[in-house]
Amino acid sequence: MLRALNDIDLAARARAMRGRLRKQGFERDLVGECFAIVREAAERTLGKRPYDEQLMAGWGLLQGKLVEMATGEGKSIAATLPVSTVALAGYPVHVITVNDYLAGRDAEAMEPLYRFLGLNVGAVVQGLSRDQRRQVYGRSIAYCTNKELAFDYLRDRVASARRGSQLHIGLKALHKGTPGDQDLVLRGLYFGIVDEADSVLIDEARTPLILSHNVGAADEAALCQQALAIAAQLGVDDRVIELAERSVRLTQAGEERLAEIAAGLDGVWSSRRAREELVTQAISALNLFHRDQHYVVSDGKVQIVDESTGRVMPDRSWERGLHQLIEVKEGCEPTQRRETLARLTYQRLFRRYLRVAGMSGTASEVSREIRSVYGLDVVRVPQRRPSQRSYRGNRVCLTQAQKWDAVADIVRRVVVDEQRPVLIGTRSVVASEDISAVLSARGIEHALLNAKQDQSEAEIVALAGQPGRVTVATNIAGRGTDIQLDPGVAARGGLHVILTEYHESRRIDRQLFGRCARQGDPGSCETIVSLDDEIFSVFAPEATRLMQRLGVVRATLPVDLSQWLRMLAQHIAERRSAELRMRNLKLDQRLDDMLAFSGRGE
Repeated sequence: MLRALNDIDLAARARAMRGRLRKQGFERDLVGECFAIVREAAERTLGKRPYDEQLMAGWGLLQGKLVEMATGEGKSIAATLPVSTVALAGYPVHVITVNDYLAGRDAEAMEPLYRFLGLNVGAVVQGLSRDQRRQVYGRSIAYCTNKELAFDYLRDRVASARRGSQLHIGLKALHKGTPGDQDLVLRGLYFGIVDEADSVLIDEARTPLILSHNVGAADEAALCQQALAIAAQLGVDDRVIELAERSVRLTQAGEERLAEIAAGLDGVWSSRRAREELVTQAISALNLFHRDQHYVVSDGKVQIVDESTGRVMPDRSWERGLHQLIEVKEGCEPTQRRETLARLTYQRLFRRYLRVAGMSGTASEVSREIRSVYGLDVVRVPQRRPSQRSYRGNRVCLTQAQKWDAVADIVRRVVVDEQRPVLIGTRSVVASEDISAVLSARGIEHALLNAKQDQSEAEIVALAGQPGRVTVATNIAGRGTDIQLDPGVAARGGLHVILTEYHESRRIDRQLFGRCARQGDPGSCETIVSLDDEIFSVFAPEATRLMQRLGVVRATLPVDLSQWLRMLAQHIAERRSAELRMRNLKLDQRLDDMLAFSGRGE
């Protein structure tokens, strides 16, 4: 019936849904009719007709579920069904994803469909002014990243606190004849769909988001240099460094040693608590934060790298003087210290939506935590076509050098003999540069994609499916990246993915493997790691040392023992991350109780 309508009549049919949706709500039959309109419109505007499994996913999202779809099954298209339905009803919709590239890409790709339906869409990305953000959030649909949304929400909360109570804001709006507080950019948290939900709701929920502003003098290089020098004088018996917890504390001997060094110094060094905190941060800067792993130095500035996404976060900084200490350590001009204005966790933010849903390819492992914290049930949607992904096994090398040589051997075989594209996944910038150097030494042409070369991301991803193409990438090429195969590549076996280091969560490993064998295409993957990788040395050091001794004796490590070591290290890492998230949640609850008396929010 809908296929018989011309474009004008179909668009009018879509616009006519608003009154019915507002009156009847998201009732099953009415939603089915709306989905049918969106499906027909998508075929006409995008050339893609949502299939039955995507309709199932769309219904689950509208019902407030976390929908698990296998990687490559078309979550972006599935999301347009509930997004369009809610937007047609006149409610604000946010589609939240993990990076600017995906937010901008999906907003642009789906814009013809939304425009056909009489809706407008935009993307909130880094670099937009406050007025530009307000305009995007004012549209029917806003694509944004979790971090941009969270900080916009925090800034709105701070602006509201400065302007008085909601009653005062309302009275001022009536008096001035304006529609509301013009300092705010968001127009409410009504319906949000969180893409890559396990990454946002679980992996990135370990660290609270803090809104801050510059305070004090910018020139504190001398103090930081002094702190770093004193920290370097303390021995191993003076401090305890917990690599797994990423924390530092002074021992009793260390406190006494610091007091001796600080004797006769004035200023901050005369206060026991202040000097111990400063030196502890200096020890952290020297031992826990490493260049090209946790941050990069670009144009004389220290920029944090988000390990989950592999991307630079140029407007973020570490708190309590840590950022300034790292800047001085790297020979950069220190920026001003920052004072906390507001604090927020993802656990609190996403529970404030009236309607919230999520989608991911890897959520089942953490379904219990997602249900208990966010109230979202995980439902799995069947695959449209059976997976043709083949696993070529796991190899554990004794050293990094052996690992990179093994990776280069595999790349040469796959590229030369099979003429297939290869994607090599690394955890850090420095690791990507290490394997890049090995490939270059062997004369293997390749593209490098990391936090230093992210400007060419779209071009590199577009070419990654060509025959014989080798791409080395950090997690930038992980979640959400769709590598399209050139004609003829599928017949050769599709994309081959090599994982070179296990992540702290098995779900992130699965996301990298999900770049191949998408939507029924063939593909293959394998793992080549080494015993001196961080995941083993930090989270299972004793077991790793035992395996290293065994590996030296036997030359190779048995597969079953290597898998046991991986499971042990990742289990410990995931357990500690879960404990940290629970600690944040309890702190949130305590802050709520404390601030309830004053009427303050975040």
